[in-house]
Amino acid sequence: MAKDVLCEVNNCKYWAAGNQCNASSIYVVSNRGKQASNSEETDCKTFEPKI
Repeated sequence: MAKDVLCEVNNCKYWAAGNQCNASSIYVVSNRGKQASNSEETDCKTFEPKI
């Protein structure tokens, strides 16, 4: 499992300095059914907007 998860979405509540993700777990899904061919075909379901 990855030790460091990087994220550039600074309006996510899990975003931290240095583009670090501080969520306790990450959930990524394919947005094209069950299989993705590249990263553009995936979505991070862990995202929550900062309030």
